[in-house]
Amino acid sequence: MFDHPKKQSAKPAAHNSVSRPVDVRCPVSKKCSGCQMQNLTYQDGLHWKQAQVVKLLGQYGRVQSIIGMENPTHYRNKVQVAFGMTRQHKIISGVWQSKEHKITVVDRCIIEDSIASEIAITVRKLLSAFKMTAWTEQEGGFLRHLLIRRGFATGQIMVVLVAGTPVFPSKKNFVAALLRAHPEITTVVFTVNGSDTNLLLGDREEVLYGKGYIEDVLCGLTFRISPKSFYQVNPVQTEVLYRTAIDFAGLTGNETVLDAYCGIGTIGLAAASEARRVIGVELNADAVADAQKNKRQNGIQNASFICADAGEYLTSVAEQQQDGQKINVLFMDPPRAGASREFLNAVLRCVPEKIVYISCNPETQARDLKQLAGGRQPAYRVKKIQPVDMFPWTHHVENIVLLERSVPKKEDTPQNKHVQSSDHKHAQPKPKSVHRSRPSRRSQFADRNRAVFGKSGKKSEKK
Repeated sequence: MFDHPKKQSAKPAAHNSVSRPVDVRCPVSKKCSGCQMQNLTYQDGLHWKQAQVVKLLGQYGRVQSIIGMENPTHYRNKVQVAFGMTRQHKIISGVWQSKEHKITVVDRCIIEDSIASEIAITVRKLLSAFKMTAWTEQEGGFLRHLLIRRGFATGQIMVVLVAGTPVFPSKKNFVAALLRAHPEITTVVFTVNGSDTNLLLGDREEVLYGKGYIEDVLCGLTFRISPKSFYQVNPVQTEVLYRTAIDFAGLTGNETVLDAYCGIGTIGLAAASEARRVIGVELNADAVADAQKNKRQNGIQNASFICADAGEYLTSVAEQQQDGQKINVLFMDPPRAGASREFLNAVLRCVPEKIVYISCNPETQARDLKQLAGGRQPAYRVKKIQPVDMFPWTHHVENIVLLERSVPKKEDTPQNKHVQSSDHKHAQPKPKSVHRSRPSRRSQFADRNRAVFGKSGKKSEKK
């Protein structure tokens, strides 16, 4: 745990103004640029991150001490390796620099899983042994990328070979040689991506060995991780992050919880034992499929998952709340760009009692808080702010904010508004419209909402 000074400064410390620089551990740190804070001690890096959160969110209240790692090295459970060829036709591997369109050669990285690094070196050697080439933009070739994922709790390892062509010479022999060198590998997947794109994986996958996925244990639950699944890259700090977020929610067992941007269902499923019902919403169909499997595998009966845009879904819930469809607690973990305006508007219509906002980008989180908790009469009050160091040695910081619904002023209560309107005895009621129009796109969620909450709008007791 990092202890920060009692008096918080709103001005972040610059990289060159900390107490002392340290010797950089990585010989390619300047070329790679993946770890921007290796010139600082780990504690100084935490000070810098704390200051960033204070600068952005300190106006809402005290920022609690950032939670750091005891061992901030080799924490990444997901490793992506780019392959290429030199002018001398030598195979190289490392980090792809998109701006410069070249590869920075990296064999071992201080933040990546060390076993994954060894597997990447083996794959590069096997390519040469089998007289195969790496892919280049100019000449094409075979191997383009390598994706390695490891379950830190289970030890299971997935290797995904991303080629620029579907032709895989000596496929069986290559995989057999890889498994002999690394018997700890539990599955090998092959995919093709020959297009000029920033996407890593291709559309189609071929399982060459094992089940095509791995499993890991998080917060006491087993999660299925496929090649395209979103799963936090730092499992040690993810456990801390989710436990803290669930503690912030203060669940009693009577709440309906909405897990927006739910991915494979990690947060919602971890909270399910403390809630009455959990609804997960995610736009990625593959992630929703994994979430459904994770739900069944863990024997969880009070969770459901919907493939939809979070903003559109929450808007549909807001439109039907008069029928008893009520969200008590909202977990939201949007991408770096933050929540959409449609989503935030729907939140202000649904007004759940509590919001637990998890963000990997405090800048967009601060922007969104202006809409939720800004102004003279904010809909929500910020109660807690907790940064977590999910990405040591980088400038990135994860942050959790707990918001609670503001208590309306007396003159704004529905009862007073009703009394005021009753004074206008001669006001004519507005006639009901008889115009029949096509159902809106959001009404497509109505049936699914009724399935979750029950036909009457009340929460269904069926499991």
